[in-house]
Amino acid sequence: MDSSHILDHVKAYHENGQTLDAARYLIRAYQLESENLAGFEIQKDVPKGQILMTAVGDIPGKQTVNIPDGVFKYNFNLVLNLLMHEMLHVRQKSPENPVFDKNEREFQAYYEMLFHEIFPNVPDAPVSSRIEFAEKALVYHHRMGEGSALQSKYADQKENVQKLLTDMQSMLSSKNISSRA
Repeated sequence: MDSSHILDHVKAYHENGQTLDAARYLIRAYQLESENLAGFEIQKDVPKGQILMTAVGDIPGKQTVNIPDGVFKYNFNLVLNLLMHEMLHVRQKSPENPVFDKNEREFQAYYEMLFHEIFPNVPDAPVSSRIEFAEKALVYHHRMGEGSALQSKYADQKENVQKLLTDMQSMLSSKNISSRA
């Protein structure tokens, strides 16, 4: 998907202080919509320099996604992946097929940020961010409980995450070595 015209729209929204309009535009442009979305609100009290988005609401039930004002000044692909993460949570918390276990929800969301199986139009975040996503996915997999049925359910995906993490770390390591030479 050619995202240059999408990025131009988002920049215009950002320059006009229309953070919520930009978010609504992106969920349409990248087909992230969900009928379970109640709407967007500006996240209050976000520490400076951090990007914090949350999907808030009862499970099961409609969700409101809170996003920081001015979030679109950060790397576009990173912000889009974070928005996708929350929109997956919106789906996970719907009455049709709720995912009640937080560790399962988070593992699924971080996995999607790495492999884009549900939302294939979303571009990859920067490699350094993807490494963080992979590490967080593994943390949530571990929290499912050693040897649990839930861990077993996601054993193949965990292997995919571990392999990708190793590959990305090797890639960064070789780039750092070649840039020093």
